[in-house]
Amino acid sequence: MISKKFTFIVLLSLIIATASSMAAAAEKSVDPHAAYANFHFKDLEMDFIFGPMILSSAANGGCEIGEAFYTASKIKEGDAASWQDEWLKIAKLAEDRGEKSIAGNHKISARNQLHRASYYYRAALISMRPDDPRFKKIALKSRELFKRAGKLLEPELEYIEIPFEGASLPCYFRKAAAGNAPCRTLVMIGGSETFAEDLYFYIAPQALEHGYNFVTVDLPGQGLLPFEKKFFRPAMDVPVKALIDYLLSRPDVDASRLAIYGYSTGGFIAPRAAAYDSRIKAVAASHSVVDGYAEVANMPKITQETTQKWPSFKLGSYQAMAWRYGLKIDDVSGLLKANEGFGYDPAKVTVPVLILVAAGEAKSPEVQRQTKLSMDGFRNPKKKLIITPDNEGASSHCVMDNRSLMSQELFDWLDEIFK
Repeated sequence: MISKKFTFIVLLSLIIATASSMAAAAEKSVDPHAAYANFHFKDLEMDFIFGPMILSSAANGGCEIGEAFYTASKIKEGDAASWQDEWLKIAKLAEDRGEKSIAGNHKISARNQLHRASYYYRAALISMRPDDPRFKKIALKSRELFKRAGKLLEPELEYIEIPFEGASLPCYFRKAAAGNAPCRTLVMIGGSETFAEDLYFYIAPQALEHGYNFVTVDLPGQGLLPFEKKFFRPAMDVPVKALIDYLLSRPDVDASRLAIYGYSTGGFIAPRAAAYDSRIKAVAASHSVVDGYAEVANMPKITQETTQKWPSFKLGSYQAMAWRYGLKIDDVSGLLKANEGFGYDPAKVTVPVLILVAAGEAKSPEVQRQTKLSMDGFRNPKKKLIITPDNEGASSHCVMDNRSLMSQELFDWLDEIFK
């Protein structure tokens, strides 16, 4: 007969082994939606979006900290409907304040309120399914307010639509200074869930302070372009080429000092574009994605069984991402196969390169592997790797949680390249 003591020892061993296995799997995985410091929510997905993405945008006028925390206090953990309702409420309040300032000809106040209203409407979309009848209307409302705010800037933020394959790539351009003198230019490329407007609140003010024209764009798969049947594709360098064609037609863009920076999925798009277009003179990525399929394969597994256990907030976020890759909205598990062929050959990138890796993501062996492949493969001696420190609050995906440090590293490097 097996003793109780022996049974207990066996069970304890199994528990320890299981815990060790889970810990090893967690350390191995790449989780772009992991927040490495708690901001407000217990739901990790929701906390990442609230903290590094939304709250950190306060540095660039995307939100007001008091408004953001008040809104968060009303949201139910992990609940998509609650998230959407509360951000829509604060968006409307900011919009109404903006309209009041416009009526009184208070341009600066109007601009600031409309900017925040735009970003709050955008925040409501994060967990919303694209087949929700409100989705497109809210996205267009966010864009309309953003464009109106842009006209109140000096120089104004120009909105341009670049023709591409029977559709248009929405693009924003803001001059570093008035006039048409050719200036250094930064093109900012987003990831799998971004709208072009997001990228303004990520880095535009810093670009302008450092004397760079700021450019951002929705590429296929981003913004509202999936409604036009324009989805993510391996050859993302093709739409970037259309953007570069346009930029170099402008007298205020210095063709010898044109840089591109991509974060998240943009960490493969920007280097790939530079590999196929010699008109791009410097490239930065946070972080470098040489093989998108391998990176997704090393994320926490997505199966029919696991998604059934997800909170509605996380599920809605991933359903929107599936739509962006041309999948059926409910085919979240198809995201792995959808990333086949996404990547680039570092040896084909001949211009100076900067790779930024946030401290939290730098702990992932897969991120380490792809970073090493990148740095070993780049041919230009002016290549640099920076791992941003967690003790300065710079550990989350794309260094969203410390935009001052991120932009300092980027522009100090670019200034050296373009001096």
